[in-house]
Amino acid sequence: MGEKKKGNIVKISVAVLIVAVAVGGFIAFKFYQRFFAPNVTDRETYLYIHSGWDFEDLIASMGQLGIVQDTASFRWAAEKMDYPGRVKAGRYKLEPGTNNRTLINKLGGGFQDPVQLRFANVRLKENFAALLASQLEPDSLAFINLLNSDSVAAKYGFTSQDFFSMFIPNTYEVYWNTSAESFIDRMATEYNKFWDNGRREKAASLNLTPSEVSTLAAIVKGEALHVAEMPTIAGLYINRLHRGMLLQADPTVIFAANDFTIRRVLYRHLALDSPYNTYKYTGLPPGPIMMPSIASIDAVLNYQKHDYLYMCAKEDFSGYHNFAVTQAEHNINARRFQQALNERNIKR
Repeated sequence: MGEKKKGNIVKISVAVLIVAVAVGGFIAFKFYQRFFAPNVTDRETYLYIHSGWDFEDLIASMGQLGIVQDTASFRWAAEKMDYPGRVKAGRYKLEPGTNNRTLINKLGGGFQDPVQLRFANVRLKENFAALLASQLEPDSLAFINLLNSDSVAAKYGFTSQDFFSMFIPNTYEVYWNTSAESFIDRMATEYNKFWDNGRREKAASLNLTPSEVSTLAAIVKGEALHVAEMPTIAGLYINRLHRGMLLQADPTVIFAANDFTIRRVLYRHLALDSPYNTYKYTGLPPGPIMMPSIASIDAVLNYQKHDYLYMCAKEDFSGYHNFAVTQAEHNINARRFQQALNERNIKR
């Protein structure tokens, strides 16, 4: 073989090697790019995968929201990692710059980030259902149907009227795709933790069930603008209960009227025929007029012992109350408050 021919073979071999290296490098680069190059954008904080979604639903959502820069590379990597058959519903926190491999491992493993669900100061079941739907996957209708269900309430030992007392206001770690039924069940567990032996014993000493304590606590919460006053107010209503007196709590009348704009309770409000009108019916209402707070529940269980039977908001509108033992003392306090309302032209 001539030197020239040998030289050509060497040149061709070198050229082939260069091409092979180039092709291999290109393939390696594309492999790296599809698996390890940053792809998650900063356009969304969380990726929500709804229950029942398949891979194509997920791809469509990611494309619409611009969650990744390159949807095609995500699809390629997902198929190589057998992810399309492992789509799991949930709420997944996104870190800008995350690569496909890391994101797919998170999604495929179902490593979702829980919601810190906090609820307090909820007035009505409808408000509660809307709040839950704003933070969890089920819609408000799914929640309100359960909250109003006699059979669901009975399952946990309540009626539909006092079922609201099972939900203890607090902050809970909950997965976004928790079903409405599972959420209710979780709250029943939390309720039983809250109502430990100590609290149950205190309720029994008042001759009240935990649910009745919550119903009274809701009234206390409705009356008290300041937590420090709650035990005093609770003691007043317990005094009335023990004497068989009408509770005569204005918040129950407002609830019965279903008009929460009322600032001045009038005689026409007091005449409302409702089991929640404690000016008309003795004892506790059928259920809480709002979701009681932990502070108000504990205020009832640890009520202040005194002889007060009457109270009236202070005329300085500070949110505090004037308390009285006798009707005559109360009438003086009430006249001062009525005069203050008139001076401010508060007619309703």
